[in-house]
Amino acid sequence: MKISINRLKTYITLSESPEEIAALLTRSGLEVEGVEEFVSIPGGLEGVVIGEVLTCEKHPDADKLSLTTVDIGSAVVPIVCGAPNVAQGQKVVVATVGAKLYPSEGEPFEIKKAKIRGQVSEGMICAEDEIGLGSSHAGIMVLDTDLPNGTPASEYFEVSQDHILEIGLTPNRADAASHLGVARDLKALVGKPIALTEEQQLTVEKAGPSISVKVQNAADCPRYAGVVLTDLKVGPSPQWLQNFLRSLDLEPINNVVDITNFILHDLGQPLHAFDANKISGQKIIVGKLSKGTPFVTLDGKERKLSGEELMINDAKGGMCIAGIFGGNHSGVSDETTSIFLESAYFSPDVIRKGSQVHGLKTDASFRFERGTDPNMPVYALKKAVALLQEIAGGKVSSEIVDLYPEPVQDFVIEVTYGHVNRLIGKKIEPTEVKSILESLDIKVQNETSEGFTAIVKPYRVDVTREADIIEEILRIHGFHQVELSENLRTDYLAEHPVKDMNKLQYRLTEMLAGQGYFEMITNSLTKPVYAEKSGFLDSAVNVEIYNKLSEDLGVMRQSLLFSGLEVLAHNINRRQTDLKCFEFGTVYQKTADGYNEGRRLAIFHSGNRSSESWIESEKPFGFADLYATVDRILERLNIDLGQVTMIEAAPFAYGLVLKLGDKVLGTVGLLDEKILKLAEVRQDVWFVELDWDLLTKKASGLKKYQDISKFPEVRRDLSLVIDKAVTYDQVKAVAEKAGGKLVQKIGVFDVYQGDKIDTGKKAYALSFYLQDQENTLTDKVIEKTMSKLIQAFQDQVGAIIRS
Repeated sequence: MKISINRLKTYITLSESPEEIAALLTRSGLEVEGVEEFVSIPGGLEGVVIGEVLTCEKHPDADKLSLTTVDIGSAVVPIVCGAPNVAQGQKVVVATVGAKLYPSEGEPFEIKKAKIRGQVSEGMICAEDEIGLGSSHAGIMVLDTDLPNGTPASEYFEVSQDHILEIGLTPNRADAASHLGVARDLKALVGKPIALTEEQQLTVEKAGPSISVKVQNAADCPRYAGVVLTDLKVGPSPQWLQNFLRSLDLEPINNVVDITNFILHDLGQPLHAFDANKISGQKIIVGKLSKGTPFVTLDGKERKLSGEELMINDAKGGMCIAGIFGGNHSGVSDETTSIFLESAYFSPDVIRKGSQVHGLKTDASFRFERGTDPNMPVYALKKAVALLQEIAGGKVSSEIVDLYPEPVQDFVIEVTYGHVNRLIGKKIEPTEVKSILESLDIKVQNETSEGFTAIVKPYRVDVTREADIIEEILRIHGFHQVELSENLRTDYLAEHPVKDMNKLQYRLTEMLAGQGYFEMITNSLTKPVYAEKSGFLDSAVNVEIYNKLSEDLGVMRQSLLFSGLEVLAHNINRRQTDLKCFEFGTVYQKTADGYNEGRRLAIFHSGNRSSESWIESEKPFGFADLYATVDRILERLNIDLGQVTMIEAAPFAYGLVLKLGDKVLGTVGLLDEKILKLAEVRQDVWFVELDWDLLTKKASGLKKYQDISKFPEVRRDLSLVIDKAVTYDQVKAVAEKAGGKLVQKIGVFDVYQGDKIDTGKKAYALSFYLQDQENTLTDKVIEKTMSKLIQAFQDQVGAIIRS
């Protein structure tokens, strides 16, 4: 949001610099993101003056050049001019020596004393494009003015200079979405009053069209006001108004539209002007139209109405999407002579819905959907009428219509001094509390030693509770004035630093990117059909979107699987078939108590792990590739994996369930063809989804170190024949328990299943690395350890030891 310092100064006397004003506003919660200098004409026409051509003769050595002498006030200077229309007696625009010009096209340049075809030239008589005023280069500008020679051209062209504040407005501060709103905060911050013009009385000057107004649902439109003006002359706005709009990055259109934009940014009250002669039946009906009704907006696009948006209608149908966007046929044009000027207070909910349905975000909807001031419509309407009378010659042709059946009441809030001091963290004297609140137009009533009653005007939509009142006191008193408690001590800190999820995520992102993975960021909204047809997601716990933009974005995702598969499908369809991708994202579920969301880490492998080359043939990704990545993640976070069990259920053709203690960490495996078909992926995909919240909770930032043993390592191998149902994790657990601290590492170097062993059996060839940290292992100790291992395998997993 852009705010003009010049305009602020029409409300409140400010001696502070723009930077000081920015610091004050930021400190109070209106964060100023930048301060920019605005000049309505580039360079401000510095060094450019009004001059008078005293003499004009042909150049002796050039047919198209003229020799002139020009009175620039401080001197009479010779200037060589190439314009065909230069003549004696003209008032002209002169760029003096040293002036820097900013032409409409091309780079800026400086005027220097020069010799042109042997004749001295000390300046330049300017065309409009040479000083950035237009595009014409047909000749020099000839002025009709009585201003004395030497008058700065900036005075003649009303050059405006300003400083513009760029405020990052937070959603709760709808009241500050205008110059008046910002001035209200400055009133409290600098302790100076605001000068508001009094609400003037309008007199009907000339009878015009009699337009009736009907509001069908006061809940959607609690207040609707309007007035008819005739004898308007639509045309360009005066320079001051154009400069104001341009300073806010708005392009002037015509005087009527520019005035409505001025009021919106000045007072925060959106207005809309209808061509009165285009209002069918001389009726305005505020209500909803049936679903599917076509409506053409100002941008020329036909939109199908949803039936939820509020419309401004005439006897034939829609004229405007209320509070959002005007219609194509009822707007003001150059031929317009009469208007109906609307000023209303719409329900934020109905405007928000309409804006979302059509994807329309306008300056008006920005304010209406956050909440405008219900007491402002008539005041803003009268101020706009005064400007229309002054600038467009309009005549008031009707009484003001003001339908306001149930006025919005002030908020009444009970406040306790004890709560004020407790939440702020220091004692603030009641006199200061009262002074701050009254400077914010919050009345203080029923004062006692314990507290008071605060009366808050309804334009402060964010101040409805005691905590909100306390926040208002604190932001004006100043967060920086709340001292640290004397009791604050470092021994209150935890023994270990709090885990930073963002740092852990960044650490893993670096690791994965370094291993050739690409990070994905996908939409949290997904298709309901995934939960319905996947076989492992429950559609009953889908978090549905009420105002969905489409069926494809109808629910919040329960898993990162399908949003990731959509990315894979997009790439595979474009012949990018070898993919290693990952994503950190949030998943959502509906619960009996409300909603639940959790963070997940998903990793995808698809295609080949290495491309075909003269060194080796292509190698597709396998289970080991993905599991190795999971292992590296756990190692990086210093987490020891617990139980691992097989899974042959959706979404996997086969895979593993990984656990930390009794909690499921995630699943890893090859995706089932049905799942791939549902996401339109036409090649195998390996997938893992890990519980990032659980990983973060279990992660340790501590590094584990130990001395390298001075004593040699010994390897012994065993071949076991075991049932197929026995997993490697079971075998490993038996070995670690039986071998004790001497077993440093266990490896599998061969697995066999075939006709050389019994049906239902498999053979593992295992390697055991034995090492004692304090002594050299003897043959006796080694044999004893291996005997324990053999006995444990035979007893606990029914193994047959192959010789």
